[in-house]
Amino acid sequence: MKTFMQKKETVERNWYVIDASGKTLGRVATKAAHILRGKHKPTYTPYVDCGDYVIVINASKVKLTGNKLEDKKYYNHSGYPGGLRERTAKVMIESYPEEMLERAIKGMLPHNRLGRAMGKKLFVYRDENHKHEAQKPVVMDID
Repeated sequence: MKTFMQKKETVERNWYVIDASGKTLGRVATKAAHILRGKHKPTYTPYVDCGDYVIVINASKVKLTGNKLEDKKYYNHSGYPGGLRERTAKVMIESYPEEMLERAIKGMLPHNRLGRAMGKKLFVYRDENHKHEAQKPVVMDID
């Protein structure tokens, strides 16, 4: 018996919606990364982008445990001397909740061109409105 290896031409992609309201940031991120990689499918192949599309809604209502709102820092650097910008998780969740969730999810994907291709199938929205109704996404529940 031969081992089945998926080809990129034969991948069937579905659309999933994850509601992040009241859920922990890490739980939402791991579930989304799992679906983006395609590990939930029996035809998973590590070197092929066989994952599905993920829509995360209510990103502004995600919660953090412990003292992470004050202690967790997000860094950006412009590339110029003195160009380091530091923001706390509280500032990020108030002003940039989409970026905060995208960073958490994309950090769990491979850090190569395959991971970048998987990251393009991720869509994060601040509230419950999204523009992907035509794709008929399935609601994915996080336990």
